Order: sequence, then C-alpha cells, then structure tokens
Amino acid sequence: MRKKYAIVGGGPKRYIPDLTEYQGDVMNWVGADQGAEVILENTMPLHKAIGDFDSVDEHSLQRIKEEAKDFSIYPNEKDETDLELALQYVKSFQASELFLFGVTGGRLDHALINIQLLYPLWKEGVKATVIDAQNKVELVGAGSHKIHKDSDYQYVSFLPVTLDIRKLSLSGFSYPLNEADLSYGSTRCISNYLIEDEGTFSFTEGILLVIRSKDINY
Repeated sequence: MRKKYAIVGGGPKRYIPDLTEYQGDVMNWVGADQGAEVILENTMPLHKAIGDFDSVDEHSLQRIKEEAKDFSIYPNEKDETDLELALQYVKSFQASELFLFGVTGGRLDHALINIQLLYPLWKEGVKATVIDAQNKVELVGAGSHKIHKDSDYQYVSFLPVTLDIRKLSLSGFSYPLNEADLSYGSTRCISNYLIEDEGTFSFTEGILLVIRSKDINY
C-alpha cells in the first residue's frame, strides 16, 4: 500500500484549497508551524505538528498541543525551515506519495525554494505534488507518462528545469508536439490543455515541472 502523507505549511491561507477535498487521498496530515492551525481549521486530523510555531498565537498553540497526536517544537533560530523539518519527519516513515499545501504565495524566495524541494524528493522516489488554490505542480523525469483531464485544473504547462529537454512529445492535447527540444526559459509549452480524457507526454532527457492550473479571482 502506498503511504500517502500531506504536509501543510505556513503560507498565506487564501492560497490553500479546501483540504477536506483530499480527505480520501491522505492517510496522515502533518502541520508545519501555522500549517497545523490550518489543518485543525479544516476539521482534519492532525497527526503531527512540528516547527517553531512563531506564526501562531498562544491560544492556537495550546489547541495544537492538545489535538496533535504528536507534537515537536523547535527554536526559532535553526538550520532547517519548518517545512524541511516536516519533510524529514515524513521521509522517516518512507512515504511514497506526498501532497504539499501552504507552501506557495507570499514571499517569492519561500515559494521558489519550496518548489525546489521537489527535486530531492523526486530523487528519493517520492511522488510529491505542490497544491494551492490555483495550481498543482509536480517534477517529472525523462520517460513516457500518462496524464488525465482535470476539470478543476484545466491548463497544463511544461517548464524545463534542466538546461535542455530532448524529444518532448505531447499526445491528446490541443497543441500536440512531436519530439521537440526545449531549452531552459522556453515558453513553448505554456497553457496547453487536454482534449482527450487521457493524454501522454514523453521525453528522452531532462527534468520538467508539470504545472496544472486554473484562472481564479481572489
């Protein structure tokens, strides 16, 4: 059985989707700092709360301590971010699939490094997805992959992470592609969408960010 976990970080709450929509997909919910507060506000079980908790008030911290099945507090000055601490905790249980909420929005440096954390997870064989109210982001390596239509996140973009992507092909998309080479910074594969219930994409070399997104008014 795949061990599915979700980590909720302390990003702006308006960027976090309704977590109850993922209740059937997640076995364990981990809150990093204010993310623990968000889990409780969404009436989800809080299996682990971890971080320095400098983003919550005393009343909320007390509730987190009472309702978390496992609680760990760290000093404010530390080498790891609260999210990294949560990732270390989850990886110790050999998670095979991970959803990351509350890690985008707000400061750009935080959002970018949190997305970059997908790389070490990918190297360790963990299927990880960053999810917010407008986007789903996943890191994908060379090979052939299937992708299913998602009416909630209809746009699909492919962004090179490595300097070169070799022989990218897209099938089942409105804008198909046949063995095209992409370089870092290319905008060629932005805002595509599926016209079939299932599509495929394949490439022989490189790493892509696959971003599924939708328009939204905050």
